Parts: sequence; structure tokens; C-alpha cells
Amino acid sequence: MAMQRAVEHAWNTRSRLTSATIGLAAALTNFDVTSVVVVLPSIGTTLGIHVASWAWIIDAYSLAFTVTLLIAGALADRLGRRRALLLGNAGFLMASLACSLAWNSPLFLAARAAQGAAAAFLVTGGFASIATAFPAPEARTRAFGIVGVASGVAMAMGPSLGGIIGAGLGWRWIFLANLPFCILITLMVPRLVAEMRDDTDKPLDWPGIAILTLALGLAIEAILEARHAPIRLAIGLAASAGLIAWFAARQRRQLRPMLDPIVFASRPMGGVTLLLLAVSVGYWAVLVYLPLFLATAFGWATGAAGLAMLAATLPMLVIPPLGSTLAPRLGWRRLFAVALSLIAAGGSILALSALSEPAGAYVCAFAGMALIGMGAALSHPQLSGAVIALAPPEVSGMASALTIIARQAGFALGVATLGALTPVPLHVSAFVWPFGAAAAAAAGGVLACLLLPSRMTVRSRP
Repeated sequence: MAMQRAVEHAWNTRSRLTSATIGLAAALTNFDVTSVVVVLPSIGTTLGIHVASWAWIIDAYSLAFTVTLLIAGALADRLGRRRALLLGNAGFLMASLACSLAWNSPLFLAARAAQGAAAAFLVTGGFASIATAFPAPEARTRAFGIVGVASGVAMAMGPSLGGIIGAGLGWRWIFLANLPFCILITLMVPRLVAEMRDDTDKPLDWPGIAILTLALGLAIEAILEARHAPIRLAIGLAASAGLIAWFAARQRRQLRPMLDPIVFASRPMGGVTLLLLAVSVGYWAVLVYLPLFLATAFGWATGAAGLAMLAATLPMLVIPPLGSTLAPRLGWRRLFAVALSLIAAGGSILALSALSEPAGAYVCAFAGMALIGMGAALSHPQLSGAVIALAPPEVSGMASALTIIARQAGFALGVATLGALTPVPLHVSAFVWPFGAAAAAAAGGVLACLLLPSRMTVRSRP
């Protein structure tokens, strides 16, 4: 009872404001991933970006975010965690403004990449600042919970809100809407978060970052060029694989690697990594192309398509507590097998909707969206816990970073793959290919569940 009173005393108005401010920062970075999916046609038309290259509107952000995460933590320790948060916020503000003002595709895609890099510092600085602002474990857990909820709401509601803003004011206002929130963060963080830096000697492997960036970029471009030049796909993927092998070899030689391949050594960790990729392709990448399908199949405008996507995103707000309840009862293997089966079934029904008559297509489209949403809501939050539980104790911190990196890299590659399979010129029946590929990826995730332990693993603590 005394402990509970102490926790409640520590959790005061300042604590709520601090966690809400950091939650706002995390929400902005997630909102800008999904809010643009409904307005891809508008952006492409305005800036002259061909349909086959729309994937880069998403992947420029995701690729920059992924690779910058590898160094953001070390730089935050050196520069100061609050300073990293504020620098990331300033960069995000300027990049958002640049996105809104861009008049051609190179400038816009460069600004999107800058947004992604800034977002990595915003997220890393924010999470590290929670540890500084909330030294008590109970308060820190509560703060992370608030940040997690804010991030989930922003990502789930992004397509709908982006559709409403895009339909009412134009796509540029999606980026301009970030500015007042960034200014608010700039004003609040110095008042709420103390500076903290470590005397660290964490390595900054700049050549390694360059190698990984080139590897992922080559893979994305090769996939997008596959329909026009299959030989480029083979050459690009081979070059990408070689660069990734080089990156892994460099990391193994480092005394303190950024991302040690040993994390992948066990069967369970290999299985969880495959599941992270499967959910990224089977759900998150599908969200990018759903508005295009809804507009092509039913003639829905931007706002209507954004609202319809609530069928796929609302489950992410209401079902995760059920996953937390089921995980101890079912164990990782059965829980994730059920979740990925739902995503595979939903993707298959979406593929069927592309071949159905209009009346049946409506039913199939909404049923498919609901199923992939339910499957993702059951699995997405629990995968983070599975990574921490199944990773070797000595690399648990690195494994946590792997969760974000695998999700973002899988999302970027999934967006490229489904983009390469999306019909050009657009016609409804050909959407069977991207939705079918997403369903196949989810089905592969079901098989990957065999690599997991049958019972939920809980690491004992001394």
C-alpha cells in the first residue's frame, strides 16, 4: 500500500505532461508513415512521380529511418538525450516544411528521407529521455505505455486522418500539420526533460551504415524495376545480398558491433524475425495499396477511402489487450499462428475481392480488411515482448533495436514488392497479385511459427 502511494505521488502533473510530450513526438513519426498512403495518387500527379515509383514516397522515409536508428542511440549518448530529441524535432519540422513546399520529385523524396532520418533521432532521444525523466521502474513503465498508445493511435488513424486532410485541404497540408506540434515539442521538452549524456565509447561505424543503406536501396530499386527489366532484379538482389554479407562480416569483427548477427543464431530468434517481416508485408505494406484499390474498384475519393480503411486500422486500437491475455494461455507459437492465419485469410479474401462482382467485392474488401487488422492487432504488439523474451540475455538491448529495424526494413521491402506487382495501368483484377503475395508472406509466417517454443518463455530475473 505504501509502495502504491509512493508511485502515485511520483506520477504527478509534470509526469503526465512529460510522457504526453514524448508520446506526441513518437506519434508524429508514426503518423507520417501511414498518413500519406491515401494521397499517393495526388502526390504522384502533382510532382510527376510515375505509379511504379510511388513506393519511394514511403520507402525514402522508411529506409532513412531504419539505417539512422543504428547510430542514433550512440549519438544521443554522446550529444545528450534531450539534445538528440530536440535536434530530431527541429530536423523533422524543417523536413516536413520542405515536403510541403517541394515542387518536383527529387526535392520531395530528399525531404522524405530527411524526415525519416530526423524521426530516428526523435524516437531514440524520446525513449532515452523517458529513462532519464522516470527513474522509478513503475513510472517508467507507465510512461512507455502512454507513448506506445500514442504511437499506435497515430499509426492506426493515419490513413483516415490523412484522407480527410488531403480531401479537404490538399496533400501538402498533411506535412504542414506537423509544424505546430513540432513547435509545441520545442517549447515543452526543455521545461520537462533534464539533459543526460553518457561518457560512452560506443562505436559509430559510418562505413557500415553506408553499406547497409546501399544494400537496402539496391534491393528496393531492383524490385521496383523487376517488371521492366528482370535481369536488373537478379543483379540488384545479388549485389544487395553481397553487401549485407559484407555488413554482417564487418559487424562480427567489431568488438562492440551495432548489430551483431549472433542475435539471429537461435531458431526462436530466427522465427521471430521472419514473423516481423511477415506482418510488415502482410499488413503494413498492404495498407499502402488499399486506398489505390478502393479508388480503382469502387471509385471512392480520397476522404471516403481513408474512412473505409478504418476497417483495417481500428482493430489495432481495441484488440491488443486480448493478445496480452491470450499470450500466456496459448504460448507464442499458437498465438502467432492464429494471428498470421488471420492475416493470410484476410489477404486471400482481398485478392478474391479483386476478382468479384461489385456487390461481392464490397463484402470481400471489408471482410479482408477486418481480418488483416485483427491478425496484426494480435501479433504486432506481442512480437516486441517475444523478441526480448527469446533473445540471449547478453544481447537483449540489441534485440530490441532489431525489432524496429526488422519491421521498418520489412515494411520498405514489402512496399516495394507489392508496388512492383501493382498493375500499371491500374485495373481492378490485377490487384489479385499484390494481395495474393501479401497473403503468401503471411502464410510463410505461419510456417515460421514452428521455429518458436510451444510455451511462452518468461526470462527469470535475479
